[in-house]
Amino acid sequence: MSAAPEDADARRAIAPVICYPNDSLRVPPLDLYRAARATAQETRRVQVPPREARCFTLSAGSFFRISCPDGPQVGDLNLFAARNLEERFFSGKTRALHGSHVSVGDRLWSALPWLRPMATVIEDTLAWYGRDEHGGRVHDVIGTRCDPYTHHLLTGQDYHQTCHSNLTRALAEHLGKPLSDVEPYIHDVLNVFMCTGFTEDTGQYFMKASPARAGDYIEFFAEIDLLGVLSACPGGDCGAEHSSDAAQCHPLEITIHAPAAGALDGWYSPAPNRYSRRHAPG
Repeated sequence: MSAAPEDADARRAIAPVICYPNDSLRVPPLDLYRAARATAQETRRVQVPPREARCFTLSAGSFFRISCPDGPQVGDLNLFAARNLEERFFSGKTRALHGSHVSVGDRLWSALPWLRPMATVIEDTLAWYGRDEHGGRVHDVIGTRCDPYTHHLLTGQDYHQTCHSNLTRALAEHLGKPLSDVEPYIHDVLNVFMCTGFTEDTGQYFMKASPARAGDYIEFFAEIDLLGVLSACPGGDCGAEHSSDAAQCHPLEITIHAPAAGALDGWYSPAPNRYSRRHAPG
């Protein structure tokens, strides 16, 4: 380890600067969304079995809820614009704009060059959790997703029920395409219900048992037409490991609600980012 310079303390004492101040972001009209949700009607319910994934679609202006019907269970969520797989959830920019974990009022943003809200969190029964003594929080956008490649790298084992594998299979089945065609579209996720953080000493990504219980949910307002893919993580509540056939796993449930006519008068789906394409690379 290199020796500390004489001004080491002064260098460490420099105040941090927020990289992306978000004061200028448009504030989501949560009161409008919640009023529309109060009269919305359920249109579809999707069960995601343990260690599997399922796709779902919904129109802009609809609502979708991800819940734990039977017990604590972590889910890995991918989102796409319904008619354009290139426009997908951008976890890194969502993290930069809102922080490492999301809750009510935060938005899930799409990739460049679109960079627009895809969905807004309107309810979260785990919002009470906050930050625990270990630095853990819930619903993270810092993890990637458990995948068979990293699992093989670290253990030498082949495991085929990872979230990456589940998401790939579900999307391929939904689109009627080969696995090899859709795998490149699977992207870093929103880890729904997962409790995570970074260790203070080594800065390593950690997980701990999810505080979710049967009946807990997080609910979103769809800002654009969406195709979603949700995997019920093979790690269950992720209290021990996240690629395992030994962990107790539970199903997840997705419920979709459509608003009543006129409930969203004055609202419009956000357009792609207005940065001039004349200045874009290429």
